[in-house]
Amino acid sequence: MKLLAANRSEIAVRIFRSATELGYRTVAVYANEDRFGVHRFKADEAYLVGKGHGPVAAYLDIPSIIDLAKARGVDLIHPGYGFLSENADFARACEENGLNFVGPSADLLGRMGDKIEARKIAEKAKVPTLPGTQDPISDRREAVRVAKKIGFPLIIKAAFGGGGRGMRVVKDPKDLIPLLDEAQGEAGRAFGNDAVFLERYIGRAKHIEVQIIGDKQGNVVHLHERDCSVQRRHQKVIEIAPSVGLPDEVRRDLCEAAVKIAKSIGYYNAGTVEFLLDLDTHEWFFIEMNPRIQVEHTVTEVITGIDIVRTQCLIAQGHSLFSDEIGMPPQDEVPRNGYAIQARITTEDPEKNFAPDYGKIVNYRSAAGLGIRLDGAMGDTGSVITPFYDSLLVKLTASARSFDLAIQRMDRALREFRIRGVKTNIPFIENVIHHDTFSSGQAITTLIDTTPALFNFKRRRDRATKLLKLLGETIVNGNEQVKGRPVPVMDLPVISPDFDPKAKKPAGTKDYLTKHGPEKFAEWMRQQKRLLITDTTMRDAHQSLLAARMRSVDQLEVADAIAQHGDKLFSLECWGGATFDTSMRFLHENPFKRLQRLRERIPNICFQMLLRGANGVGYSNYPDNVIRGFIKHSAESGMDIFRVFDSLNYLPNLKVAMDSIRKHTNSVCEATICYTGDILSSDRDKYTLKYYVEMAKDLEIMGAHILALKDMSGLCHPNAAYKLIKALRAEIAIPVHFHTHDSSGIAGASIIKAAEAGVDAVDLSISSLSGLTAQPNLNSIIHAMRGDKRDTKLEQKFFDDLSIYWEAIRQYYEPFDTSPKFGSAEVYRHEMPGGQYTNLREQARALGLGARWPEVVRYYREVNDLLGDIVKVTPSSKVVGDLAIFLLTKGVEPKDMVNLEPGTAFPESVVDMLSGGLGQPKGGWPKAVQKVVLGDRKPYKGRPGARAEKVDLEATREEVKAITKRAECCDDDLYAYLMYPQVFKDLVKYVNEYGHARVLPTPAFFYGLKPGEEISVEIQEGKILIIKLIYVSEPDKEGLRTLTFELNGRARECVIADKSIKSEVKRRTKADSADKMQIGAPIPAMVSAVTATVGHKVKKGEKLIILEAMKMQTTVYALTDGIIARVEVQAGDQVESKDLLVKLR
Repeated sequence: MKLLAANRSEIAVRIFRSATELGYRTVAVYANEDRFGVHRFKADEAYLVGKGHGPVAAYLDIPSIIDLAKARGVDLIHPGYGFLSENADFARACEENGLNFVGPSADLLGRMGDKIEARKIAEKAKVPTLPGTQDPISDRREAVRVAKKIGFPLIIKAAFGGGGRGMRVVKDPKDLIPLLDEAQGEAGRAFGNDAVFLERYIGRAKHIEVQIIGDKQGNVVHLHERDCSVQRRHQKVIEIAPSVGLPDEVRRDLCEAAVKIAKSIGYYNAGTVEFLLDLDTHEWFFIEMNPRIQVEHTVTEVITGIDIVRTQCLIAQGHSLFSDEIGMPPQDEVPRNGYAIQARITTEDPEKNFAPDYGKIVNYRSAAGLGIRLDGAMGDTGSVITPFYDSLLVKLTASARSFDLAIQRMDRALREFRIRGVKTNIPFIENVIHHDTFSSGQAITTLIDTTPALFNFKRRRDRATKLLKLLGETIVNGNEQVKGRPVPVMDLPVISPDFDPKAKKPAGTKDYLTKHGPEKFAEWMRQQKRLLITDTTMRDAHQSLLAARMRSVDQLEVADAIAQHGDKLFSLECWGGATFDTSMRFLHENPFKRLQRLRERIPNICFQMLLRGANGVGYSNYPDNVIRGFIKHSAESGMDIFRVFDSLNYLPNLKVAMDSIRKHTNSVCEATICYTGDILSSDRDKYTLKYYVEMAKDLEIMGAHILALKDMSGLCHPNAAYKLIKALRAEIAIPVHFHTHDSSGIAGASIIKAAEAGVDAVDLSISSLSGLTAQPNLNSIIHAMRGDKRDTKLEQKFFDDLSIYWEAIRQYYEPFDTSPKFGSAEVYRHEMPGGQYTNLREQARALGLGARWPEVVRYYREVNDLLGDIVKVTPSSKVVGDLAIFLLTKGVEPKDMVNLEPGTAFPESVVDMLSGGLGQPKGGWPKAVQKVVLGDRKPYKGRPGARAEKVDLEATREEVKAITKRAECCDDDLYAYLMYPQVFKDLVKYVNEYGHARVLPTPAFFYGLKPGEEISVEIQEGKILIIKLIYVSEPDKEGLRTLTFELNGRARECVIADKSIKSEVKRRTKADSADKMQIGAPIPAMVSAVTATVGHKVKKGEKLIILEAMKMQTTVYALTDGIIARVEVQAGDQVESKDLLVKLR
């Protein structure tokens, strides 16, 4: 016996399975566009049909299929569902050519397949029907007349087909004609007949259908009912058997009515009788009969244990239902075991109005296990989903003894699926099955249309695919941060310090602060005999390039060890300052999340940050409420010590931040004096010892818990440090914390002298990342103070082991390791902070001024003098650099700047600072310089933050939600956005496209992988991806390279455009979604018809283009009034989503 399935994909495979169990030989047919369809390979034989026809028309080519069946000795033809399954001419052609059609006779198909005739049959059998037309409607005037008689709302339905095609709901009489046109057009294309009929539409309706099976001996049984109420576009999405909560009397009446209709016409084979149930009255009406197997037959098979397809085949051969071959039990013994739910997983994007998606499936992992049945065809890695056919990917059926358990099983199976490369409706199905209305069994046909909550989707992470794309981009096009620079050797092994994960982390300064509060903490600090140490390695080591590129993956690797063995540290400077910006901009990490992850791993040591007073962690002034909110949230995220400074030592700029720290947090306010000049030099009388002492007293009065002396440029040489610290300790009661840089090479001596003078705490860096533009050597100071009354009590061996770790890690960052290679007294002349030095040198190199570096240094020094010898700390130090570079490139000597025309176009940073944007320096700005820079513009006076308008934080949250497309806006996102709006937007876009880059090992992040190289990536605790690069192809004609990876041992591909190659292949212009004059394709599809013509005047909502994808029609309308300027497509063109179709003017 040989059986041919006149269908494709999932249902063809389903038919072959039953046929194979019966011992039949199976035959598949396929269209040319479907030649890679899996049903072709599942059959014993497979043949091309419909040559020269389209992808759908090939499966409708009756002569071709009949000729093939006869030529290949086929005995049985099973039509499946859709295509020719309800075509009486096809059944008749089978009969006339001696082929056994697995289904009802041509006469029965003609009668029951014609929905109007079916209504007449139901009425004759005394089964209630909905008010509606008895005959097909095509004439518009007749449609309007009949519609008025039926009343609105009404539904238009194709007379010769199903599956939701050719179906439209009309709620308003004025919409009848256009929707009638659409329904008839769609019905004609799908079924070859555009006949439709109209009937009354019930608002709160359940769609209940009864599965019946009859034989040629006149026996008919029902296999119980199914609830198919969850629908979209009248296409069933989820089906349940049996119905939940249906009164037994209604259930019995429906099933008996279905059998009654079938018996009244002598129906045989499988069929489905469909009813509409009014949920409010429990009235029910016959709506149609489908004389074929249904998509949702699986749920009936599961609860009854009856193979419907097998039964169909045996009935076609003349066997009785109650024969040994079929073995159907008597009606009252037909099983009904538990509940089954079927969900249709489709390649549609529910976030884009279920637009069909197509392309290559790059990864497919299926569900399995107890109570799970899968009916699919194209679900496999490497399969290509085309736009020519139905979007069904796989049917998932979950069953259990109770409905609740079946839902749980369905939920589990959905979560097991991993489908990458195409979008699916799985998130939508998850929302439906979790909705209370569904779980209570009260779902109606309009549930989807009337429940917006179903479209609030949990974000799909798709982490592996995104990371492969990121690696691919880095491998092909390079990381912009290191592009064009040689890849470091990186031959030092990374040796992490040991720690005991089971041991409790010892109490540290954080524990003391939490228990006693900031005032007691400051008192404790002042009483300590040992020299307290802050480790700055994680934030300030070799500012500004290297430290600002330090990735959290490298910090977290040693975080537990630091917590266990570094518990006697005073604090860790690990956040704030420039790293807030750069972690988002260059490392693509959320800075608050970085802080929180570190806090989780190091709960016992105080964290310290750099806060730029009125600038927060930005470079401009923020409103007071933003600064307050930022500080509060930073403290909540784990920040303990706020080192607050102002780049001009303008104390009013510190007040809001200091007050906020004291009032709104349990954190420590470490107010800062920025050091410049030389207190021991008689030539520098602006910044004297008295200046610093008086400022320290002012800060103590303002509420500082600790005084920080911040020597950004490393100018506080040993004798100056001793004298200044001694004086400060004598004049103020709060502790003193000394911060310096080793630009001169002798800052270690300054630390020792400061310790001798009684300084309470100092900042140091781990030895392998110390010196020069970083802080002095922490390891050496530990050793130097050993046995001294200021002994640090830190564990030497651990910090030496930590240094070995950082030494190996440092090699990853070699492109950013641009600090001077030796200490220099030059710093005492130019007075550049370490971060400014590295940044300015990099800026000079980029501008082609590398060979003129001595000139740059001279200009920097003279510009500082020109500005009145100011305090130079970010951002003021940057402004001096900007002005120096500006004058040098213009060929203007600093001393001649005052001769320039007032109002000359200076850099914006210079204009802002001279206008009072950063506050006021000691002695004010030189009037002549200010006049040249500002021209007629009046400078501001007083505190800049006072001028900033209060930000509406709740309105800003709404902005952030629109950017992130999340239902809520957390404070992490709010304050990251407020500090750097555009950088935050870029970060969101990056993460959406590439995922979280922070999980990649640093070498892979910066330099990609080489063929054969393998890395392990922990994407969450206990979940590790093993990624290996296998091959990078040569570019194709479009400049695309295919990269082959192994992901957890399975092949994965990604395609990356090589940006170094100019492709000659023309790509379609994308429509600008913000411009209503540009109409783009809403989905990837084929252009079915073009009604737009150049020069034609159109109104908003007028039809322009008809697209077709997966047998569904999409009409594209004008978005606004206008005149058609360009039509970019013609019928037959294939378009991608967002491709420009029509341009208006």
